[in-house]
Amino acid sequence: MLVGRPNVGKSTLFNRMTGSRRAIVAPIAGTTRDALARPVAWRGVSFELFDTGGLYGASEDPLHDLVVIHGQRAIAAADLLVMLVDGRDGLVSGDETIARELRESNRPVILAINKSDDKRALHSTMDFYRLAFEPVIEISAEHGQGVAELLDEIVNNLEARGWGLEARARAEAEETIEAAEETTVAIVGRPNVGKSSLVNRLLSDERMLVSEMPGTTRDAVDTPLTWHRRHFRIVDTAGMRRTGRVRTGGAVELVSVLGAKRAIADADVVVLVVDADTGVADQDAAIGGEADRAGRGIIIVANKWDLVKGRGPRFVETFDDEVRRQMKFLDYAPILHISALTGERAPRVLETIDKVAASRRKRVSTPALNKFIETITATNPPVSPGRKHVRILYAAQIGVAPPSFVFFTNVATTFHFSYQRYLVNQLREEFDFFGTPIRVQVRRRVKKTRHRGGRGG
Repeated sequence: MLVGRPNVGKSTLFNRMTGSRRAIVAPIAGTTRDALARPVAWRGVSFELFDTGGLYGASEDPLHDLVVIHGQRAIAAADLLVMLVDGRDGLVSGDETIARELRESNRPVILAINKSDDKRALHSTMDFYRLAFEPVIEISAEHGQGVAELLDEIVNNLEARGWGLEARARAEAEETIEAAEETTVAIVGRPNVGKSSLVNRLLSDERMLVSEMPGTTRDAVDTPLTWHRRHFRIVDTAGMRRTGRVRTGGAVELVSVLGAKRAIADADVVVLVVDADTGVADQDAAIGGEADRAGRGIIIVANKWDLVKGRGPRFVETFDDEVRRQMKFLDYAPILHISALTGERAPRVLETIDKVAASRRKRVSTPALNKFIETITATNPPVSPGRKHVRILYAAQIGVAPPSFVFFTNVATTFHFSYQRYLVNQLREEFDFFGTPIRVQVRRRVKKTRHRGGRGG
């Protein structure tokens, strides 16, 4: 686990060591809030690396005290700590405070002096030896200098305590078990709708930072979860405001929203969290549209349902009608009514995710598909924008995730939009494509022509 004051370069080092761009890097103290985790493999040893929010030191983040509490909890659970300090700043009181707390944790500590390639660090490096940690590694997270040596020390420490051998044995044992497919789930929505609270409820742990302040989550934080032998990766994302507001929110919010959009693109299933108390908004539809265009399975979760229980027996129907009106293009997405705070109906979220993920990967046999198409076209023949009478000659499923179909016809290159919607709805109902978009292509079947060759004389 990486620990240190705000803005000493932990997120830059995290990205360097994990070979990713998951942690947001900005010259603003307190940018990182949640503890990010990514796997690292070095010299045949795999381990999980955590990036924590800055502990102590100066920070303008109003949630800094909450970040510190989460960081302290993460320290207590770590096997090895890497304390990162800023060589340009030299040894400051915040470093000494953190060092004292790390010693009290009784965890092994490696001291890494960052930005040591800067000339301003030449005269301050020796001061850090007063912290009495061994070993001490001088690095530059930005340029990669000394990072290999730091990884060597991490692996040496783990192997000295038998951790590496245990990890290898565990990996070998897992290879003998049939690998279960992991479903990546992006939890998305506007700020302050309860995304992090839902993630914590699903994980049964206070893993994510939660506060009433909009924009609490900045990084897209992913956490593995096993439920009924199903394997999920739950990704908590930053709240997504309208584009105009994001531009005025500064660089950190801009990168946070880009991370949320990347999480949608990488997901198998997107859980769109809306606020049951305030109702759906245009921005909810915009986020849902992004997930639909990306071809992801979608679930609409109406959170804070505990706040609307007293609004009468018909409120559920009224609320759902409004959701469908605002997001007509997501008519296939199931709507769940939950309370992340109380846990009411929260278990249904994982059940529904599992069902949507399975539907998204479903395949239909070609004979069953064509028999069904023959039946529905007999009662409702296809039409195209240019010609009224079109015949579907053949159909086939050409892909999954999302389910994709191609229809070969006698003349048409497109169906009328109303008929295409009819086909999609019929396919969904017949083959139970639950919570997933369906893609349809139309092609004209070209007859093969024979070429007669003349005899040579």
